[in-house]
Amino acid sequence: MNILAIDCSATAASCAVLEDQTVKASSFVNVKLTHSETLLPMLENTLASAKLTLKDIDAFAINNGPGSFTGIRIGISAVKGLAMPENKPCAAVSTLYSIAQMHKNLNGVVCAVMDARCNQVYNALFSIENGKITRLTEDRAVLITDVTAELEGVNQNVFIAGDGAYLFSGFANTKINVTLSAEPLSQQNAVGVGLAATEIINRGQAVSVNELNPLYLRLPQAERELKAKKEKNL
Repeated sequence: MNILAIDCSATAASCAVLEDQTVKASSFVNVKLTHSETLLPMLENTLASAKLTLKDIDAFAINNGPGSFTGIRIGISAVKGLAMPENKPCAAVSTLYSIAQMHKNLNGVVCAVMDARCNQVYNALFSIENGKITRLTEDRAVLITDVTAELEGVNQNVFIAGDGAYLFSGFANTKINVTLSAEPLSQQNAVGVGLAATEIINRGQAVSVNELNPLYLRLPQAERELKAKKEKNL
């Protein structure tokens, strides 16, 4: 099965083509251009590198959240447009779980974190042992201090990964068992999306184009500000 995977959850964008968990081609761009500028050319180049066309793709995969509200919407819109003509199945992947997928060769706890601003991160913890990933927490939006307090009680090796990992550099410097994931694993990557999607599809949990939707852990900033304004005026 050929899977075309996409990630637009943060500043960087990436796409990958996988066949049965083997990466056939991938692209990663982190040049601070908008995803609307970079995504389609990347998709075309990646498919060409894999010697495939869209007709050869059996399923599509996308990180549907958490992440940048605009980025998630762009990614999902792109997948809907690609999958709709032939009603190809889609896999909606947790961005945090896709980060853990990039660390399957390690043993310990992966703390996946994305910068959610305002001293918060999108976070989930995963245990990895001999290539098997076990989710320890649900995806959540939490304070950085809450994550560090939770990690204080973990005795295993901890690997902090994701575009929010740099926020924990001071904490990692004080803990022997805590390590910041190195580039390129410290960024979200469509390869991890494709690996997670293979699991999802094999479990029979793929969704149709119409069922593919974003998963937000918080309201967009504009909606949060409007809600706070309304509450203030009550």
